[in-house]
Order: sequence, then C-alpha cells, then structure tokens
Amino acid sequence: MKFFRFGEPGSERPALLDKDGVGRDLSAHVDDFQGAALHPARLTELAALDPAGLPAVPDDARIGPVVPRVGNFIGIGLNFADHAAESGLDAPSEPILFNKAPSSLAGPNDALELPHEAKKTDWEVELAVVIGVPAYRITRADALSHIAGYALCNDISERAFQIERQGTWSKGKGLPGFGPLGPYLVTSDEIPDPQDLKMWLTLNGEVMQNGTTATMIFPVDELIAYVSHFMRLEPGDVITTGTPPGVGMGRTPQRYLVHGDVMELGIDGLGTQKQVCVAPKG
Repeated sequence: MKFFRFGEPGSERPALLDKDGVGRDLSAHVDDFQGAALHPARLTELAALDPAGLPAVPDDARIGPVVPRVGNFIGIGLNFADHAAESGLDAPSEPILFNKAPSSLAGPNDALELPHEAKKTDWEVELAVVIGVPAYRITRADALSHIAGYALCNDISERAFQIERQGTWSKGKGLPGFGPLGPYLVTSDEIPDPQDLKMWLTLNGEVMQNGTTATMIFPVDELIAYVSHFMRLEPGDVITTGTPPGVGMGRTPQRYLVHGDVMELGIDGLGTQKQVCVAPKG
C-alpha cells in the first residue's frame, strides 16, 4: 500500500492511494502518520478500508513529507561502492553515520531555497526507511520487521559546509528543505527486495544518476540493526541509506546547483520528486 500526506505545510492530512491511482483522505480514521499509527499492523488496518467510502484528495493538492516530523533523521555516507570510487575514497569498513536536522524535512515537490552563502549545493537520490516499531540493539534478522515503509529521499548537501568547514558532515546536510521525503510511504509488501531497486536523478532533463540499490555496501537490514546499537529508533525516525554515483561533486568538472535548476528523481515503486531551485527569501 502507498500512503501519503497532502495539504499546506503544517496542515497536512493523511491519505492512501487506491488501486486506480486516486488519493483518498484518511483523516477520519487516523490523525496523522506518527507514533502508533506507523506500526505495520495499524497500516494494515488502514489499507483494509474501503477506499470508495473515503473522500478523494484534490488533484492539485500539495504533497507533504510522508511523516509530519522526525526525531532522528540519520544519513549513511559512502554506502555505494561505485559512489565511494567516484569520490576517490576507500569503501568504509562499517557504516558512516551523520545527522540531518529534523527541520530539513520537506515535501517531495517543494521548491528548494538555495541557502545564503551556498557555493556547492549537491543532489543525492536515496532510498529511505521509516521506522514503525521501536528498535534498540536489534538483530539484523529482525530489522525489517521494524519498518513502517520505504520512501524516496533527496539527501541534498552543501559540500562547502560539509567538507570545507571544520566539524561533522551535518553542517552541510540539515539546512531547511534539504530533506525532501516522499511522495509515498510504501509498505514492505510492495518492496519485496529493497536491494534490487533502480534509482535515478536528472538535472534540467540531463541524467546525472542512474544506479541501483544492488551496489550498496551495507544493505538495509544491516543498516537498521547497526544504527539501533547507537540510539533507540522510534516510530517516524528516518534512515536514508546512501546514493549511487553521479553527484555533482564527483563530476569532472564539478557541477553544483544554481537558481532555476530543476531536479527530478525516482526509485522503482516509490514514485518521483521534482524540486526547482530558487533564491532564498529575505
């Protein structure tokens, strides 16, 4: 089942996508996709509702991020062997973790305001997992049972802040709008093998990234278990799992986002995103 949220920022409502591709408003049955509502059993109950009895979502409705807020928004660095190679770096021996600020969460088609002083803003198409069941020190064998679903993420990164400033990668990862997540929260029954998904990103119609989750160094189940040994993961937390080659930093010459650029991206079964780069307000 595909779930989503629609409406203006801060006022989104929960919905599902029926078999005919029509959005159906779920707000009479669930307040929002957070807490207990993200448990796989609860999502199964919502999926069993008769969509014909649910109001249709307006065709022109804005699509919001798949969850209203995140406690932990965890990124995984250099998790694709071919991306590590284009970066000129050795593949890590264990996952590299960084934080994206919860306030970076954005809708999948929201405009991206390039931040003041930005010099090297980059794109990264990624597979994200949304936690549905609390996870702390779990095993890899048990990891996938803690997922509410999968989503498409653009792990937007300001490389000058990330790499050229002292400290952690988080400086370049958590600016407002740097975490578009959606359009859909897709339950595990629709994604039988998360390690066999094609993923792509274009910039102004030109293909930049064309990869597959098959080249992940650390697969999804291993990542969830690994992260859970360093923090307690709660429903609504997000782990975004790394990107294939083709980022702007890895190109010759390097290429970064400017006002007017249009990013479009997608992953098999998870839908697509589109972001237009604009000047910051104020």
